Amino acid sequence: MKRTKAKIVTKIACWLAAEIILTLIGIDNLADYSEFVFDRHIIEQVA
Repeated sequence: MKRTKAKIVTKIACWLAAEIILTLIGIDNLADYSEFVFDRHIIEQVA
């Protein structure tokens, strides 16, 4: 169970760091759009 929590915390920390860096660089909107595009395909496969 500890290993799972550690993985989750690591993923959240990486995501947060990436969001901060991309926002500072100014390309956060591009990253958000790519997440939208890839998430749309995942939803279509599940439905």
